[in-house]
Amino acid sequence: MTDPDEQQRLAQLEARIEAAKQGQAPKPRQDEHYSQAQLAWRMVIELVAGLGIGFGIGYGLDSLFGTLPIFLVLFTLLGLAAGIKTMLRSAEEIQEKKLAEEAEKDEGA
Repeated sequence: MTDPDEQQRLAQLEARIEAAKQGQAPKPRQDEHYSQAQLAWRMVIELVAGLGIGFGIGYGLDSLFGTLPIFLVLFTLLGLAAGIKTMLRSAEEIQEKKLAEEAEKDEGA
């Protein structure tokens, strides 16, 4: 049988091991938290993607039909409009999330 002193030391050792495991455990990821820079890059990429896709379609159609600047200019402008629309939709989505978070915070207080 073990004496009480050994049992106490064993319990202390187990507590220290558990504390060390908790100290080494990875912190939970916060995927929902985005910095302002990440949001800005997202909007820039959306705008550039719209421009690039419009440019590519316009250039392809101009090459196909042999009318160099007409479709290129038209679809580049349409791509710009689509990119801006997507950017504004993303900004609205971000704003709604922030307002929801603030409302939730106010209700909790």
